[in-house]
Amino acid sequence: MNIYQLFPRTFGNKTKNIQFGGSKAQNGCGTFADVNDVAIEAIKDLGITHVWLTGVIRHSTGTAYPDFGLEATHPQVTKGQAGSPYAILDYYDVDPDLAVDPASRMLEFEQTIARIHHHGLKVIIDFVPNHLAREYSSKCKPDNVEDFGTHDNQTVVFSAKNNFYYCPQQAFVVPSTDQTTDSDVDAYEEYPAKATGNDVFVPNPSATDWYDTVKLNYGIDFRNGKTYFNPIPDTWDKMFQILTFWCSKGVDGFRIDMAEMVPVAFWKWLIVKLRKRFEILMIAEIYQPRLYQDYIDAGFDFLYDKVGLYNYLENIYRHDHPAETLSNTWKAVDGFSDKMLHFMENHDELRLASKYFVGNALKALPTVAVSALMSRGPFLIYNGQESGEDAVGAVGYSGDDGRTSIFDYVNMPKHQLWMSDGSFDGNAFTDEQLALHQFYTRLLNIRLNSIAINKGEFYDLMWANPWYSHFDPQYVYAFLRYYGEERLLIVVNFNMNDIRDVQVKIPADALQLMSIKNFVGKWKARDIFSDVEIEFDINTVTTKGINVSLKPSQVMAMCVRE
Repeated sequence: MNIYQLFPRTFGNKTKNIQFGGSKAQNGCGTFADVNDVAIEAIKDLGITHVWLTGVIRHSTGTAYPDFGLEATHPQVTKGQAGSPYAILDYYDVDPDLAVDPASRMLEFEQTIARIHHHGLKVIIDFVPNHLAREYSSKCKPDNVEDFGTHDNQTVVFSAKNNFYYCPQQAFVVPSTDQTTDSDVDAYEEYPAKATGNDVFVPNPSATDWYDTVKLNYGIDFRNGKTYFNPIPDTWDKMFQILTFWCSKGVDGFRIDMAEMVPVAFWKWLIVKLRKRFEILMIAEIYQPRLYQDYIDAGFDFLYDKVGLYNYLENIYRHDHPAETLSNTWKAVDGFSDKMLHFMENHDELRLASKYFVGNALKALPTVAVSALMSRGPFLIYNGQESGEDAVGAVGYSGDDGRTSIFDYVNMPKHQLWMSDGSFDGNAFTDEQLALHQFYTRLLNIRLNSIAINKGEFYDLMWANPWYSHFDPQYVYAFLRYYGEERLLIVVNFNMNDIRDVQVKIPADALQLMSIKNFVGKWKARDIFSDVEIEFDINTVTTKGINVSLKPSQVMAMCVRE
């Protein structure tokens, strides 16, 4: 499974000149219509099977649509001009920014799903269960649905019947930021104050808190940890109704935002109940390894592998950790590695090409290859990653942080060169971008078509290639993937400046696991990326190894055969 995270607001934005903190009118905005047949087919050609449409559900925003009864949210509780896609304003609506005709925004979303399905791809959207916008008010909810907090008792901190947590008799205090202090409108008022989304149970969150959101109550009294799950809390029922609504639109799966902040008991109840009616994919954003097994047992198909493989790969580049430390990552998830979603970019993480990570997308390819090829689990790329998007400079609320802002109306200049005004042929690519895009296309299609990657086993070769042998575990990482007669030797060089000439030994038990029985004569290893072929003696592979010469930042995935 290969997932393409597509942020429609930036994906289809063709505006060239972006103003700092500019409005939608000034800076432009992509729409559902930009995710057209040409774009979808180009994404499919990359080797993608699933499209994660990010920022679809209506959220806080500084842009008003008064002709359609949609006002802007208060600037003091709205991050950026465009607003955070994770501060949900109406769970039953889509973002009007993404529609050519805001009055037909839901229809345009449904047509986008239909187009993606027509090309044989699946659709994932975000589900944000832990928190919602401070000014949440659903205008599009079904007649039988009541808004969150409609019957809450606001005089108590916690009630099992409430949807929110409260700070009784205390007003909400807006944190001091450039955006909140520069506002020339009346101060935002909320009384009594509700708890803030990132578990801040006081009326005065800080500027680094999720102050634009409020925490939802799933039946846990945070003061003592006691749970009140029987009878089923009202919030549980409301969330089931919401997911049923989106499943009925043809959505194939959900990426669950901060799933670990919602009790596992809810997920056990919800996923079973939901799958009685729908065949649905569930991916959990989770950062606590001690909870992995609980959330897998609750029914999640896949979990984020951020604190494992991603962090280790990041540490190799940014903090000079040895390549051999990667051996720790698969050991930590041994037994459920197939359940881990791997990535090197998403909306939360640094762009690989940014000055804060590598500064050159081609030099980051060893991280991408290891992330993509190490396990049978799914792999995700973020729109613009395949074009070398580098998120240069500050564009608004998010500042200059090496990420493409999700809070502002921005473009992706490198991505625009692939988009080529809608042709998606990369006509305007530089030579480096073309090489990058070709690498991603080949890598993702290897994942699709290689049975050794899709179904095969993993064997870490680092124990057989220590530092005192003709190897370099500081910069070189090597492993095997195999299934039946398809055998892949994958070797990467994390050194961005120097060649590494190594001898990769394959121990006897690995040869046996790969069903290699003929230990006489010359064998060959052909690199899928460069088509370079290496010849070696199979009878000395355990002692002398295979001679491999790796250019700086080179990835080799070699098919081993007689």
